Amino acid sequence: MSDGTVLSDLTDAVAIPDNGTLSRVLYADEHIRLVVFGFDRGQELTDHTAGVPVTIHVVRGLIELTMGDQTHEVGPTSWAQIPAGLAHAVKAVEPSVMVLTLLRSA
Repeated sequence: MSDGTVLSDLTDAVAIPDNGTLSRVLYADEHIRLVVFGFDRGQELTDHTAGVPVTIHVVRGLIELTMGDQTHEVGPTSWAQIPAGLAHAVKAVEPSVMVLTLLRSA
């Protein structure tokens, strides 16, 4: 049995590259996969879908999150859930760090 996992500072889990996007898997098991992204201003993940439900939490910065035909500004006090199969896109309004959780067991 596991004693659990603690990630002490998600804001420092990935560097924000100049004019780019960087991602890093922080945790993965048979139920979830946790990926942190660093986006420079204007960088984006274009419209795509996921085969499992996902959640997004911005821990630093501000992003535009498009889900279907709705766009939301998402910052450090926001949280979003995206159902499997829903088209979505992310664009950094300012340098940002975002945590994506893929819910594999759903």
